[in-house]
Amino acid sequence: MPKPADPAVRAALIEHAATMVVAREPVTLRALATRAGTSTMGVYTHFGGMPGLWAAVRQEGFLRLAARLSTLAPTDDPVRDLGALGAAYAANALENPALYRLMFDAAADLPDPEVADGAFAPLVDAARRAREAGRLADADPVDVATRLWAGGHGLVMLVVTDVLPRAALTAHGPALNAAVLIAAGDDPARCAASVQRGWDG
Repeated sequence: MPKPADPAVRAALIEHAATMVVAREPVTLRALATRAGTSTMGVYTHFGGMPGLWAAVRQEGFLRLAARLSTLAPTDDPVRDLGALGAAYAANALENPALYRLMFDAAADLPDPEVADGAFAPLVDAARRAREAGRLADADPVDVATRLWAGGHGLVMLVVTDVLPRAALTAHGPALNAAVLIAAGDDPARCAASVQRGWDG
């Protein structure tokens, strides 16, 4: 009877592959297997080969982000919720820096593109609720969510690549979020206060 695949080995292969790429280490089957404490066959058992491994690395990055964002319950202030989502996005990247850097690498296929949609959907939902509450005039929720993601991603990537210190997230993250939402129609003072409450948790 064949031995069942160990999910801990699968997780270790994903983590080590991402870490090795970010550290600019050659990711060979042998080196990766040694680092993860398994045989080279483990990569084939869990992923069908190296292309499947890289796809799983991307997928895992989005899964972790979606899981993190899903822990935030909506409140009666959707602009505050958008700030909280920005803070959670940044925190997830700091906790998973190697995965974060690779999850946007479109050179590898994303096995289930809906997982990326699942990470984006909370932003769209909060922006929609903000518009319905009269905070964002007639701004399109998808456009607002896209701008928030793009601005947040740029700042977070500068931090996880050590171009900017971690303190830059709290120094500039709320202001970036607020700028997008003010441009979409929210009152400046009210917006800044709501976003900051979200970032502060």
